[in-house]
Amino acid sequence: MVSYFDQISKNKWKSILLMLVFFILFVAVIFIFTLFLGLGIFGLIISFILVGVYALFTYYAGDKVILSISRAKEADRKQYPGLYNIVEGLALAQQLPTPKIYIMNDPNPNAFATGRSPKHASVCVTTGLLEMMNKSELEGVLAHEMSHIGNNDIQFMMIAIVFAGVIGVIAMFARNLLFFGGGDRRDEGILIVIALIIGILAPIAATLIQLAISRKREYMADANGARLTRNPKGLADALKKIQQYSQDPSSTPVKHASEVTAPLYISNPLKNASNLFSTHPPIEERIKILESMY
Repeated sequence: MVSYFDQISKNKWKSILLMLVFFILFVAVIFIFTLFLGLGIFGLIISFILVGVYALFTYYAGDKVILSISRAKEADRKQYPGLYNIVEGLALAQQLPTPKIYIMNDPNPNAFATGRSPKHASVCVTTGLLEMMNKSELEGVLAHEMSHIGNNDIQFMMIAIVFAGVIGVIAMFARNLLFFGGGDRRDEGILIVIALIIGILAPIAATLIQLAISRKREYMADANGARLTRNPKGLADALKKIQQYSQDPSSTPVKHASEVTAPLYISNPLKNASNLFSTHPPIEERIKILESMY
């Protein structure tokens, strides 16, 4: 048997440790890249300023961009009164403002939360989810998404996305400079090795850490969602239905999901990936943990 609180605490500290490792990698990549370019302290300062601007844009506009590319439409209260009742009840239980509610016209049973803070949060569900789930299962899914809002997971993942994005851009520049614009730097053996590490290994490491953080926050949201409803079976049953759908040969991925937005969903909206490169923990493991909770 697993308690809600043990599961929440364990995954909270694991994700914080992963984020610390991510931050160290992030700073190291920027520092080494500016050293490789010979830009010194001034270049380092400019680099962090540019990263700060990118981070602010992601923080303030990220949710609008995500909802736009997802083709999500705000839900009509008259058309979806039950959906509003569940979300408002969960918000009250968490002492959070009620988030805006959006609908995606997609047969894939899925959902996600976004927003820079609980006051600016949104929850989005697919039409497939609404059609497939009973009230208990839908409440379990929405409790999971509301937990992401209450746990500040959205901000957490936005920081991880910024780190991974910046490392990816720097890696691309490092590869281009090394192979097409190295000049006299080809004689600087140690810097060449470092550039290779930045250009090839750093983005792989960044992706693995980002995905590991995403998986830990999913476990945490499962546990907190089960705690909110006091009904882990509801979410477990919902995940079973989602799993059955994904295993159906005729099933389709979420049409407007992407690799950037995939970590936000309750279940991977894209094609199946290996456990190492998956945005989500294995559904079987999530179900097993939920069914053992008390």
